Amino acid sequence: MTGNTEKYSENKMDDKVDAGLKRPGKDQGKNPMKALGRLLRYVLKEYKLACVTVVVSILISALAILSISMFMQKLIDVYIEPMMKQSTPDYGPLAHRMLGLGLILVLGIICAYAYNRIMVNVTQGTMKRLRVELFERMESLPISFFDTHAHGDIMSVYTNDVDTLRQVISQSMPQLINSSITFISTLIAMIVLDIPLTVLSVVMVLIMIKATSSLGAKSGRYFMKQQQDLGKVNGYIEEMMSGQKVVKVFCHEEKAYDDFCKLNRSLQDSAYKANMIANITMPVNANLGNISYVLCAVLGGVLAVNGWSGLTIGTLVAFLTLNKSFTMPVTQISQQINAIVMAAAGADRVFTMTDEKPEEDEGYVELVNAKKDADGNLTETEERTGLWAWRHRHETGEVTYRELTGEVEFENVDFGYNPDKIVLHDINMYAKPGQKIAFVGSTGAGKTTIINLLMRFYDVNSGEIFVDKNEIRDIARDSLRNNYTMVLQDTWLFYGTIRENITYGRDDATFEDVVAAAKAAKIHSFIEQLPDGYDTLLSYDGVNISKGQKQLITIARAMLPKSKMLILDEATSNVDSRTEIQIQDAMSELMKGRTCFVIAHRLSTIQNADVILVVKNGNVIEQGNHEDLLRQNGFYSTLYNSQFS
Repeated sequence: MTGNTEKYSENKMDDKVDAGLKRPGKDQGKNPMKALGRLLRYVLKEYKLACVTVVVSILISALAILSISMFMQKLIDVYIEPMMKQSTPDYGPLAHRMLGLGLILVLGIICAYAYNRIMVNVTQGTMKRLRVELFERMESLPISFFDTHAHGDIMSVYTNDVDTLRQVISQSMPQLINSSITFISTLIAMIVLDIPLTVLSVVMVLIMIKATSSLGAKSGRYFMKQQQDLGKVNGYIEEMMSGQKVVKVFCHEEKAYDDFCKLNRSLQDSAYKANMIANITMPVNANLGNISYVLCAVLGGVLAVNGWSGLTIGTLVAFLTLNKSFTMPVTQISQQINAIVMAAAGADRVFTMTDEKPEEDEGYVELVNAKKDADGNLTETEERTGLWAWRHRHETGEVTYRELTGEVEFENVDFGYNPDKIVLHDINMYAKPGQKIAFVGSTGAGKTTIINLLMRFYDVNSGEIFVDKNEIRDIARDSLRNNYTMVLQDTWLFYGTIRENITYGRDDATFEDVVAAAKAAKIHSFIEQLPDGYDTLLSYDGVNISKGQKQLITIARAMLPKSKMLILDEATSNVDSRTEIQIQDAMSELMKGRTCFVIAHRLSTIQNADVILVVKNGNVIEQGNHEDLLRQNGFYSTLYNSQFS
């Protein structure tokens, strides 16, 4: 399928939201911390061995640091105090012990370097994988998702939300593991050294944990809102960039600026509150840690001086060192609370999008290349023959083929984006192979909705649609859409060369095929005049060429697939008379041998249509060819006379 899908302006956003779709910015889950746990499982699934290596390396590194603290007791009680009493101190045992300690520290440094390098690889690999899965899921989502979600908000998921995961994976997660190991190992060491001082330290840590928990919960709510507000700001910026011409034509710059400032102030407010609370958490815990240190020093000093509980000076010094190591993990975690909470909010938005329900495809009838023998029997082939057939796999295991002809039938079709608000009523239509079917009517009548149902962007509420006698829901979506070619009023060209844009609907097309399509579309001469010809690079949406030239390129793109059915949204309404003639000639070439469905804005373009359906308020009120409808002297006649009177 070529062309671009259309914005469904005739249908209100609220109708789609009421039908159970989510509003932009309202699709986040209720438990972002649960999403963070899911992120951890996501990382472990792909990098289990790497994570085990990281944990082991962190353990060795933490124990190496702990060994320094434990050595302080022996350094004072076993080496320094006895040596002070000796007239000729023997430094040999001390030097030997210091050498061993040095080797342990070197090992700890190596392990610290190793786990940091590994986490860089894990982080970037995870982010790459997430972006791939996000894009894959986005491509599988129904059109309704993009109708009801701001594009800038979707982009924010790819950029801001995924990026928030970088720090939490590379720094926060290792820090949490390191802090946990340090906490547990230090607690055991403290218990071994002195129980009363350990009890005091534990009480102070519990106070720190309570403070961290309370402040973290408050900041988490604001970080969640911050991510939502950031998505809204990005969405608004993207919208203003795309509609900048309209903004300037209507001198709307000041109002656009005011609206942006409102969104930006909301982002500032949520970010301020989130970071304010998160940033005071670390100083609070740091000071509580200092209080714990002072209390332990005072109490330990009293115990050591009086010789109570067997506490020595060396033990006290070692314990005070351990006290810092004991409170440090809580302080370190509080330092990471900002990144953790932001990552939780980002992970929630990322996984919300990856959990979006993809477009269902229960179809079993597929479109295949075919060839016909002398007796007229169809057989499937891998070669592109220009002949297409529907492959029908029956429950019995039998496979039958039916030639693609382009026959379409609507039977009593009702449809509404909201089941309670039906926008199409009892639509009946029959298109013979090769016929030209035109839809006319005022804006919002339901013309585009009919096209949406033909492409199965949405499913009918009741009734049936048949393509070559196959019920449309029995046809695989890819096969159904490969059966159509679309040329829309709003052209869309992608960043790339002209050749790449023409071959968008058929990757295996040769250069000769591209040239033939361009000639049929009356655009070859223009392309040849360009310095780089078919290798000319088009900017975003082809803004470096005229609208008429863009339209002719999209028509050339539609020439290549040679599909049996064609959907046309009036392609000449925004061009001059000379270009209109060129496009009309190209369209005539394009329509040969195809069943065509045309949304008509200029009635002069569909006077030769085999059947014209006049749509009003979701009902087909008149049907026939041009002459028949004029003789009826009804709504069509009024529309026609209003354009040509």
